[in-house]
Amino acid sequence: MTHLSAEQILTASEPASTLKRPKPENKRVWASLEAEPDSLKRHLKRHHIATPINRNIVALVDGNKTQLSLLKKFSRKQKVKLTIVLDIIHVIEYLWKAAFAFHSHTIKEAENWVNKPLKGILQGKSSLVASGIRRSATLQQLSTQQRAAVDKCANYLLNNKAYLKYDCYLNAGFPIATGVIECACRHLVKELMDITGARWSLTGAEAVLRLRSLHVSGDWDEYWRFHLRQEYKRNHLPLYSNGVPLLNRLTQARCSTNPPLLTIVV
Repeated sequence: MTHLSAEQILTASEPASTLKRPKPENKRVWASLEAEPDSLKRHLKRHHIATPINRNIVALVDGNKTQLSLLKKFSRKQKVKLTIVLDIIHVIEYLWKAAFAFHSHTIKEAENWVNKPLKGILQGKSSLVASGIRRSATLQQLSTQQRAAVDKCANYLLNNKAYLKYDCYLNAGFPIATGVIECACRHLVKELMDITGARWSLTGAEAVLRLRSLHVSGDWDEYWRFHLRQEYKRNHLPLYSNGVPLLNRLTQARCSTNPPLLTIVV
């Protein structure tokens, strides 16, 4: 497997077709319109049960505090090795906002500025980057209002430095961006739920999403066999447990064998 370096990501020195990217195995997707954030713990626990012991679990997040809190609680309670990776795209958004504090006139200058701190972050130097951009704002004597985006970016990097170890993530072959997840969301949810003219009830949409999740995850055949077994247990076993229902009813009714008398009015 070829692991990307910070230089390869920034310069695109090799065509995408020549890079051997890892392919997902045993992929599972899940989506819900009804579930609360706490339901994440249930799905994590299910994944943990199906995961071999000492296997590292990687959670790719966007920095949502509730999400991070649930992941940490799960890791402590289940005593699993959990690596939390903050989506690099969210980091880049903060860098771009800071860039326009220094280069407000041209996008090209801002882009060139973004590449330098981004390289440092990809190399695992987020704390140094945070102090560096703050120092630049001070040296350029930016006003409090002008440097607001710079300070916000620096605070973001420092507050989330535990999830910005991109040098380790890249060496391990972990994903660092949620593009594949966003793509799955579009394919799983948006392409169906957002069809022009479609109207969904919450219950109907939830049911369809669950079935679609099973299909996309490759579990449809197994699910359908399970569904048929459950239908058989629910609808047939109780009904036929004491013999043929119709015969039992006839026996219990003790119906007369003589045909009924018909009154014919002439």
